[in-house]
Amino acid sequence: MLHPLPTLRMTALLCLALLPLQKAYAEDSLFYAPPAGNDDSEPFSGQAELGFTKLSGNSNSETLLGKTSLSWHLKPWTHTFRVEAKHVSSSGETTTDKYLIGQRERYDLGDDHYAFGLLRWEKERFSGYNHQVTSIVGEGISLLTGPEHNLSIEAGPGYRFDDITAGEHENYLLGYSAMDYRWQLSDTSKFEQQFSAEATRDNVISRSYTALTVSINASLALKLSHEIENNTNPPDESDAKTDTTTAASILYSF
Repeated sequence: MLHPLPTLRMTALLCLALLPLQKAYAEDSLFYAPPAGNDDSEPFSGQAELGFTKLSGNSNSETLLGKTSLSWHLKPWTHTFRVEAKHVSSSGETTTDKYLIGQRERYDLGDDHYAFGLLRWEKERFSGYNHQVTSIVGEGISLLTGPEHNLSIEAGPGYRFDDITAGEHENYLLGYSAMDYRWQLSDTSKFEQQFSAEATRDNVISRSYTALTVSINASLALKLSHEIENNTNPPDESDAKTDTTTAASILYSF
């Protein structure tokens, strides 16, 4: 059985602590089919996204969203390490607590084709899982590569280990597919629409991500995003089949 190293959560917290020191590279993802960096891409790049909201008065709640990634572009390879965290509390009680750590590898095959592989660890409170470990390999193709529109799709087989809150362990073979569409609206704004699905014998986990990014200056940008995650058959201990996150966050880039 696969078990994540005890240091994974500590690594996530350390990376989040460094968020103000990172900057953005918008092409990195562990769920979707991100396009390759262009010829002007730096050998090393990073992305950091930080959002926070606090409501007080008749409603008391706090939401913290943090994402950071580091990428190395060594053609034909692209290596990406990513960390995410989300914490939501209402009236002093935690309602969402989610962490993710993962590594993604991409190898360009030429003619807009590429091979990829990823390894991902997730932990989400109230989801019915103590944690999940997923590994996927496959092939992708870039259907649109113009300066204004970019569209990539990818698919492949994978494996997932589920540590269920009730004390059970499950091992699954899965089929994965994903798409990533990006529209450069202007020199300072960009629209993104992404979708992925991971199907096993017992359930299908699908994710949809929609975002609009507007540059403030050369280093900072504002992102408005909406994300939907659905599990068709979650464990009995899960609070819901569908989670949604709507966020306004700041990106810092170099």
